[in-house]
Amino acid sequence: MFKKIAAAAALLAASTAAFAADANTFYAGADLGKTRIDGQKETSYGAFAGYNVTKNFAVEAGYRRLGEDESYGYKASGDAWTVSGIASMPVGESFSVFGRLGVSAVEGKVRYGDFKDSNTTTRAVIGAGVGYAFTPKVSGRVEFQKTGSGIRNLSAGVAYQF
Repeated sequence: MFKKIAAAAALLAASTAAFAADANTFYAGADLGKTRIDGQKETSYGAFAGYNVTKNFAVEAGYRRLGEDESYGYKASGDAWTVSGIASMPVGESFSVFGRLGVSAVEGKVRYGDFKDSNTTTRAVIGAGVGYAFTPKVSGRVEFQKTGSGIRNLSAGVAYQF
């Protein structure tokens, strides 16, 4: 019985190779989403670039505008810069699941008239998501990330592998 399960798993893994990320390749992409910071929801957007070390592990750097608010005469914004390791596993022919673990520098800025202040905090970032390979070069992903204690982001994006 174990040999049959192992053989079926090997065939499944081989069938996903056509859409798996190629090792030693670069990729870049962008995403849109919603960020929740201490109960407040903001629209977010970001860009990322990475390197596929193997078919199942990548190193990625990214930027995300967590959100901004202009009201009552002040302007506040938040940005995050991340560096992460991403482990992925194929599930079916074109789908994959992945997990993220890394570090993030989160910068908050406030401006009120002539007064300006900013604060940067370094925190761990964790995430999980699903990916879909439209073609061997173009893929989409939906991901949930948690940066710091009160920052959560849900985003959908597209990446191009070159």
